[in-house]
Amino acid sequence: MIRVGIVGLGYWGPNLARNFSDLKNSEVTVCCDINNERLNQVSANFPNATKTTKFKEALNKKMLDAVVISTPTKTHYSLAKQSLEQGLHTFIEKPLATSSKECEDLILLAKKHGVILFVGHVFLYTAAVIQMKELIESGDLGNICYISSRRLNLGPVRQDVNALWDLASHDTSIILFLMASMPSSVNCQGLAYLNKNIHDVCTLTLNFEDRCMAMVHTSWLDPNKIRQMTVVGDKKMVVYNDLDQEKIKIYDKRIEAPLYSTTFGEFQYSYRYGDSYSPRLTETEPLKTECQHFIECIEQGKIPVTDGQNGLEVVRVLEAADYSLFNGGGRVQLRSLS
Repeated sequence: MIRVGIVGLGYWGPNLARNFSDLKNSEVTVCCDINNERLNQVSANFPNATKTTKFKEALNKKMLDAVVISTPTKTHYSLAKQSLEQGLHTFIEKPLATSSKECEDLILLAKKHGVILFVGHVFLYTAAVIQMKELIESGDLGNICYISSRRLNLGPVRQDVNALWDLASHDTSIILFLMASMPSSVNCQGLAYLNKNIHDVCTLTLNFEDRCMAMVHTSWLDPNKIRQMTVVGDKKMVVYNDLDQEKIKIYDKRIEAPLYSTTFGEFQYSYRYGDSYSPRLTETEPLKTECQHFIECIEQGKIPVTDGQNGLEVVRVLEAADYSLFNGGGRVQLRSLS
């Protein structure tokens, strides 16, 4: 039985606590939050867990084997560093840290102490994203031309990070997972409307090799909640809508140019309008799958799907995008940040 401590019981922490408590091979033994009222409210569901407002008190190896950190992004590095130095397996909600240097430090610490470093990119554990990955790897979609994603809503407005770090981290993790490569460069533009230092709307472009690109539009000022990603291949296309009951739709559509023509009049594009269909997905709660994977990695010594390296790659993209955002939206080479 893996003993787990939950640190941060705000928006997402209670969901993590519930899922780790429900697993047959883990138990919540410590609850920690600086807000006493919130701590008492959540820990009431775990009467056998020790509750504390002090993080250092939570890092007691006599009470736990692993720490789950669900706190504001700016605190991730400091808290994770202390946890890893205590030789505790560490699960950190996305993003891993606020810079690639911090991520690299955490990766080295985890290796030094022989423990698991795990990042909460929960969408990589959804049946829909796994299905898209399989469609790409099988060649069903052909060569990928571009990926377009929209993650929009009215709130919640963050005060510690902008819409890029809060929302685009999800889509960036999915895109890197699907493409199985890093972009060569990124650029980002945005609008800081409510607070001149925090962008509420961001449009991020990831430029890959082989004439492929991905676009991510995020906002917490939009009237409609939208969670949609489109992957366009030169054979077929797929749309992933996280809010639909049928989350994946595959479209047998494409545009083809003639191989050869001697005159402009002979040059005509052909359009294929085939069927569309929704494959059957075996749905489980992604967060439960993610938590179970963390526990299995501890028990079996496996490398997580969302390990420290995965977290580093996402942060590298966001870091470069942030630089572009505050410097006129120009293209930033990823190689220059290595």
